[in-house]
Amino acid sequence: MARTNCWSTVERVLLTREQVLTYELPAVEGKRDDPRWPTFARRYGFDACRPVQWEVEALEPAELQRLVLEAVERYIDRAQLTRQLAEERRQRRRLAEFLGRFGGSDGA
Repeated sequence: MARTNCWSTVERVLLTREQVLTYELPAVEGKRDDPRWPTFARRYGFDACRPVQWEVEALEPAELQRLVLEAVERYIDRAQLTRQLAEERRQRRRLAEFLGRFGGSDGA
């Protein structure tokens, strides 16, 4: 928030322990110099000398997309989204018409 100065709040969307177990995500070696690791390790019962982490990128792309959309769904202004999609369709039609004047709609 401080870096961009354009958000009033930030909600983190994290990979939960339940998701790690449900999706059977593999643990990978964590960053040994991460200063947060010892506290995390003590809190959750990990070896403070052997940092591990789980990558959200290990999820199937379709499932990752579903989880992200689920997290942002409540913030979507449906009326604005509808207007924006209509404007994008209008712009695509105009572009296709413009390109069509040059012998094809594929721009070739």
